[in-house]
Amino acid sequence: MLVKRAERGFTLIELLITISLMGVVGLALSDLVISALKQMSAASDRLDLSQDEQLGAVYFARDVAAFGLRDYGAAIGGGSLPFKPSLQLDAADDAGGTTCGPVPVSVLRLLSDDWDLSTAPPVRRTTVVAYYLKPVDGVLELHRARCAGSSTPSSDVRLSESVKPGSVSVSCSTPCTAVVAPLSVTLRFLATKPSIGDQEIVLSGLRRQS
Repeated sequence: MLVKRAERGFTLIELLITISLMGVVGLALSDLVISALKQMSAASDRLDLSQDEQLGAVYFARDVAAFGLRDYGAAIGGGSLPFKPSLQLDAADDAGGTTCGPVPVSVLRLLSDDWDLSTAPPVRRTTVVAYYLKPVDGVLELHRARCAGSSTPSSDVRLSESVKPGSVSVSCSTPCTAVVAPLSVTLRFLATKPSIGDQEIVLSGLRRQS
């Protein structure tokens, strides 16, 4: 003899309660997921800015340490050679008659003597390092271009992306563009990211006293 099992389903009220509970749980889970994604994005952006700052700091410290054009037509006490103006602010790519480009107007250009030792006698050339802002897809990037004995950059490196317009400034231990090259130079700017807002980046360097 076959026993017939009751096949009782959900009532409409039970179904509505279940759907409501699922909605509450789903909303809570979605908030957790969104919060986790935002935290991951913020952490990633902070890491990107930290890497940009480290890269910029290495380049800038090295460039400031090496900059300085000597005036070989003059001599001061002890036979040492004085400097010529070697730092340029808001400079075109051919400022002072020394071309390195084409690049936009540079926030900062550092000039230094560069000797070509492959010839006899060695030939003195000028090395230019230009820090400039490049607009890319609606944002500003800080770039470093370097010309060594040529008017065409041998390298052009992006140091930071999403630089806040109007935030870049240069300061020196003594007047930046004076004949006597300053001993220290600092470049400041704000890098901005949607997840963390503005973050100040400071690049500084000391010139070798030789």
